[in-house]
Amino acid sequence: MSGFFSKQRITASQGYNRWMVPPAALSVHLCIGQAYAFSVFNDPLSKLIGITESTPDDWKLTTLGWTFSLAIVFLGLSAAFGGKWLEKVGPRLTMFVAACCFGGGFWIAALGVYLHQIWLLYVGYGVIGGIGLGLGYVSPVSTLIKWFPDRRGMATGMAIMGFGGGAMIGAPLAVLLMDHFKSATSVGVLETFMVMGGVYFVSMLIGALTIRIPPNDWKPEGWTPPVIQNKMITNNHVHIDRALLTPQFYLLWLVLCLNVTAGIGVLGQASVMIQEMFKGAVTPAAAAGFVGLLSLFNMGGRFFWSSASDFLGRKNTYIIFFALGAVLYATVPTLGQLGNIGLFILLYAIIMSMYGGGFSTIPAYLADIFGTRYVGGIHGRLLTAWSTAGVAGPVLVNYIREFQIAQGVAKSDAYNVTMYIMAGVLVIGFICNMLIRPVHAKHHMRHDEFDELDGVFPHGAASDAH
Repeated sequence: MSGFFSKQRITASQGYNRWMVPPAALSVHLCIGQAYAFSVFNDPLSKLIGITESTPDDWKLTTLGWTFSLAIVFLGLSAAFGGKWLEKVGPRLTMFVAACCFGGGFWIAALGVYLHQIWLLYVGYGVIGGIGLGLGYVSPVSTLIKWFPDRRGMATGMAIMGFGGGAMIGAPLAVLLMDHFKSATSVGVLETFMVMGGVYFVSMLIGALTIRIPPNDWKPEGWTPPVIQNKMITNNHVHIDRALLTPQFYLLWLVLCLNVTAGIGVLGQASVMIQEMFKGAVTPAAAAGFVGLLSLFNMGGRFFWSSASDFLGRKNTYIIFFALGAVLYATVPTLGQLGNIGLFILLYAIIMSMYGGGFSTIPAYLADIFGTRYVGGIHGRLLTAWSTAGVAGPVLVNYIREFQIAQGVAKSDAYNVTMYIMAGVLVIGFICNMLIRPVHAKHHMRHDEFDELDGVFPHGAASDAH
């Protein structure tokens, strides 16, 4: 079994078509992206006993909200601890474990629904499913970067775009299944969890079985590695553990955390926000359409901005994210006062595209700074920034809004201070990004340091053999 999952078993032969790899990555990311659509289960889960309406014995929405938060926290933790393991065992085994955890998490959550035990929902979807999220998220990224050294940003954008688009499949699928299974005695969540767990397990298993890694010293046919003149792109490699000793890692951690904090808090309140800021002018159905539009721009931005970063440079791309984002956030309150819905929607669409672009550009940024050798493991550890932002963003938006309303501020104006704070958060991110410099040569790995057990560089290989 270990031979079947080994890196040697999945090393592609010469002439292998590298465009066969992105579908394997997408088959995983389109599944785990369902996490963004978990909110469609909240209302049915709050009526498991009452069926048509919540009873005192049903779970409260505030109680259910911890399921998603736990999933994001364990995404970051598993990515942080599993990233180094990924570099050792390769993407096939990591993706297989991710499939078992994510699919199995749904089945444990279904048991929690059947027994009406909230802790099983937390453990199933939140903890075990969250581990599947983290391992599935980082598994294909370093592999794609190695297959596309000529287009690192585009490569990561292809995979991470799938995570952004997973909700567009997961949400309607869940609604369709719940409508199919619901009855006078069931809201249909139990059966839906069972089916989705099976579907996602199979899809992710296909990705694990079809993923391939390039041979040593592989490069695209006809492509010659350019002479690097950009000091922000290195041909050297920094070990995972060594990366934690550099200021660049922590600056990049803050860059990702601050970009996500600004976006994720607003994304979670988008429907309520547009209805309250434009009272009476936006119906719940129109607000749902607004959320769907933001999801499209979130997904499209992941591919557009990461691909653009191949030409703009990673640092310049984040300069745009932070500078333009701060201006747009600061403009939102004025648009609310003017009642300009069209421009409001356009601004948020751009903001969400940069939010998504931040996720897909960061792996290529890491590869530029630390080299491609351990980028999967370093990326995994950096994703703890996402876990932090996943808590900080919604807390900032929700608590500041509640405080404003408690002070007598009209609901339509309750987001103004939040928008200015988010603009300030992006200004801090701008400063962190500007402080990033090339890694000092003392952190680069020497020729004799490459671990033969990792199965990529033999002893004595050159440090730029990627």
